[in-house]
Formats: sequence, C-alpha cells, structure tokens
Amino acid sequence: MDTMRDRFIATTTQLLDEDPRLALVLAEISRDGFGRAERDHPDRVVNVGIREQLLVGAGAGMALTGMRPVLHTFASFLVERPFEQVKLDFGHQGVGGVLVSAGGSYDWPAGGFTHMAPGDVALMDTLEGWSVHVPGHPDEAETLLREAAAGDGRVYVRLSLQSNDRGRPVGGAGGFTTVREGADGVVVAVGPMLDNVLAATEGLYVTVLYATTVRPFDGRGLRRAAGARATADVVIVEPYLAGTSTGAANDALAALPHRILGLGVAREELRRYGQMDEHLAAHGLDPRGLRDRISGFLGG
Repeated sequence: MDTMRDRFIATTTQLLDEDPRLALVLAEISRDGFGRAERDHPDRVVNVGIREQLLVGAGAGMALTGMRPVLHTFASFLVERPFEQVKLDFGHQGVGGVLVSAGGSYDWPAGGFTHMAPGDVALMDTLEGWSVHVPGHPDEAETLLREAAAGDGRVYVRLSLQSNDRGRPVGGAGGFTTVREGADGVVVAVGPMLDNVLAATEGLYVTVLYATTVRPFDGRGLRRAAGARATADVVIVEPYLAGTSTGAANDALAALPHRILGLGVAREELRRYGQMDEHLAAHGLDPRGLRDRISGFLGG
C-alpha cells in the first residue's frame, strides 16, 4: 500500500494538470516526487529551498492573486517554524490555502525532536477559520486533499506514515462516523488511531466514533452519541498532543454532566530515537496501553 505522502504527490500532480488555478509551493521536502509536475508547470510549482517562512509568505502571495496554493513540508517546518507567517499572511490577510504536512508527531524518530510536531494541531487551534483534517488512510487523504484543493478556505491536512488497514468514507460535512455502538461510554478515535482503538476496545460495550476532520469539531455528533444518558463518559484518542480536543468536547457537552479523558502524545520529550511503534507504546497509544487507560477510566 502506498503512504499518505505518496498519495499526496500523485493526487496533487494530477490536480495541477487539471486546475490552472492550483499552485504548489515546496521547501525541498518531497521535491523529488514532483519532478514531472515541476517540468510541466514551472510557473505553478515553486521550490523556495529550506526557507519555511518564505514558503508560507510566497503561498499567501499567490493566494492574493487568486491562485489556490498548496504548501508542503514536515509539520514542524510548516506550522511551528513559520507560525507567524501562517497567522498573518493567511489569517490576517483573509486569504485561503492548503497546508499539507508530513512527519506527524514522530514518523521519523531518527530525525530527532526537530522533526517532530505533536503540538501542531493545538497550535493551529489558536487561529480563526482553519479546517483541520487528520486522515487515517491514503484513500481518505486523497478525498480530503481533493476537497481542500477545490475550495477557497484555509485548510490544514496532517499526513502520517501511521495508517489504518482500510480507508473509510470521509469528506462532505466532515462529521464523526459511528464505527461501533455501546452504552458504557464514547471513544473518539482520530485518524490513524482508529485501528488501535478498535483493538483496545474489543469486548467493551462502548460507542466508537471515527474522526478525520477535527476542526470544526463535530459537537453535534458527540452529543448524539452520548444520547440521553444522565452522564456521559468520553475518551478522545488523538495522534498528537494529549488533550488537544478536550476543550471542544467540553463545550459540546456543556448541558450534560460528563467526564472526558484526553489521550495522545505526552508533553514529555522522548530522547531516544527508537521506532514509531516504540513511541506509540511509550505514550500509551498502542492497543495494550489504550486498553488499560480506557477500561480504567470507564471503571471496567
């Protein structure tokens, strides 16, 4: 199976052929994959080099001329390093564009903490008007990318090497999808965390919701899943900073007594390279770690 990043390259290359409004701005990362697109569309495929602030500024400048820019590099260099440009050049100027990251929270542990961005979604959450997509499979990434490229708004698409075994229908209104139903609690699995959540909750009588769009947050879908219970127990499992969406869930359930457990990447920096699976286990995001914490929270 191809990766989400592979699918991003193939899909964007095709979209550049089809849509003269589309432009691609790179900062060296993934440039090799866009060789044909760069040759075919030299005026709309721009590599600025390792200059991430310029990456964002150039993309926003293109948007001011009426183009639809797609900006791409690792999440730590797309969101964290040029955050001021994201805030001002897109948000303050009121223009749209598509930010597509790679690397996730720890896709390449050997790259060290400079190439990890567990706080990217929380940081984007401080800005107004951004949609945030976290696909869990290359098929979902393609659908969300096509919708983002065809639109006019500000969109962040977070890609990862971690992937579920199969893709699920996504897009459209961006609401949560019910994968399992149960009465003992609600577990929201974000993007590539779904397979681990399903394994962890096997035999537990809980509702499992699947989210590939986390902003806007589907508060209505969460309230519907909570149902008419006197109280609601909710666990949110995210592949980035733990607790990123607990505030949004609290707001959605304000009229209902509830408890929320936010699971994700801990704030503690892991200072050994290891592999991605070892980072998942260290943060308790593997099936065993999730099982212990979810069942403990739900009291069973």
